Amino acid sequence: MIDFTNIDYLKNGNERQRKAYEVLSGYRIFEKLKACSPVLAGTIPIGIDIEESDLDVICEIKDELAFEGLLMTCFSEFKIKLESFEINGENAVTGQFMLEGFLIEIFGQKKPAVEQHAYRHMIAEYRILQKRGDDFKNRIIELKRQGIRTEPAFGILLGLDHPYEDLLKF
Repeated sequence: MIDFTNIDYLKNGNERQRKAYEVLSGYRIFEKLKACSPVLAGTIPIGIDIEESDLDVICEIKDELAFEGLLMTCFSEFKIKLESFEINGENAVTGQFMLEGFLIEIFGQKKPAVEQHAYRHMIAEYRILQKRGDDFKNRIIELKRQGIRTEPAFGILLGLDHPYEDLLKF
């Protein structure tokens, strides 16, 4: 299995993955977030992205205000937009900005990135894609192009009643 905790795998990926690597490494995004153990999650790492797909960088944070300060210090030149909210009963902070055609979303929660739902969903989806093959993958991408989000697209094809919860069981 790919080590998704290190973005080096992107260097040998498809065209969009290689471009993502160039942007993330060229702007030192992971280096700037190193203290937060950043991990790239979402659809680009597993090759089911569409044109509008963003780069989701998930981070483990200790303190929401300190994380907001780090994001502003490191990325204010890109007109970053910050938001704090609650998800699954836990506080979270996001920062969003555009960079060379990619929407970058940096997400922080007080838990290790590999324990966050975004990462766990991605790993489950990756395993399913490995078992189901290219036809299944292409059907997921087609559903996404029709405006269906990733987890619900998997839910449709796999017959899952509660895809966000059910994918965590894979």
